[in-house]
Amino acid sequence: MEQTTDRTTARIVSRIARLKTEHRAVIIAHNYQVGEIQDVADFVGDSLELSQKAAATDAAVIVFCGVHFMAETAAVLCPDQTVLLPDLSAGCGMSEMIAAADVRAMKAAHPGAVVVCYVNSSAEVKAESDICCTSSNAVAVVQSIPPTREVIFIPDQHLGDYVMRQTGRELILYNGYCPTHVRMLTDELSMIKADHPTAIVLAHPECPSDTRDLADGVFSTSGICATARTTEHPEVIVATESGIVHRLRKESPDKTFIPACTWCDCAHMKVNTLEKILWSLEAMAHVVRVEPAVAHRARRAIDRMMAIGR
Repeated sequence: MEQTTDRTTARIVSRIARLKTEHRAVIIAHNYQVGEIQDVADFVGDSLELSQKAAATDAAVIVFCGVHFMAETAAVLCPDQTVLLPDLSAGCGMSEMIAAADVRAMKAAHPGAVVVCYVNSSAEVKAESDICCTSSNAVAVVQSIPPTREVIFIPDQHLGDYVMRQTGRELILYNGYCPTHVRMLTDELSMIKADHPTAIVLAHPECPSDTRDLADGVFSTSGICATARTTEHPEVIVATESGIVHRLRKESPDKTFIPACTWCDCAHMKVNTLEKILWSLEAMAHVVRVEPAVAHRARRAIDRMMAIGR
């Protein structure tokens, strides 16, 4: 049975490769995607890296293996290319916690404030914002704003708290959060640390502060990958979505990676499959489009983020 499954997977991968050539397509995947998708992707990275890759590619078709807001960002940056999302149900709990009307209400309550928008948000929310950020450059983005200006940080309250701690600035926070990272329990992490006393803990800034306080370092997903490659510690406890462990083990097979939470996976990220990628390329679906007026305004906020980089 296993050999049959392997042969079927090999045939799907081969057909994906053929269709990529026919359509001049590129597959980009987030670090949280399942391993077999990471393995067929042309590029795997965090949200900022994927945005940069989308903006730089000359491919005619971008198959985005991530969630909807990421594909929207690619569509904004690449208006002349076709952006495909293999499964439209790949949403994001955090992005769905805030709407454009919520941003307008915060701006009305704090006139003159600069709105910093985490990329985990819809194009409509980005369009109401002044500048976007990712978990890897949120601190640098806030530091780029004059200290005399108030800053509204949306929608992730935990990333916002992390930025406040790093910059010493008071931010006006929204009450959004990542449903996956808030499930990271300090009791579970403490037990794992006790079982692996020589391991280091690397956490994502979307984790609540009590989880981050138990970590040896707080990084974006690509920061976690970079640190894992260079650390001399043979064991690493990883406090973020479990999909990243595939990449970590692939890049550093001599080290042991232990999820801080075995059940903290993102159901939205996991809806993509090899079969859906194949169908997406065969049917040229689902095409992600952003209304031009919204895209124009969202692009300004995204471009300002891209100019800052990491």
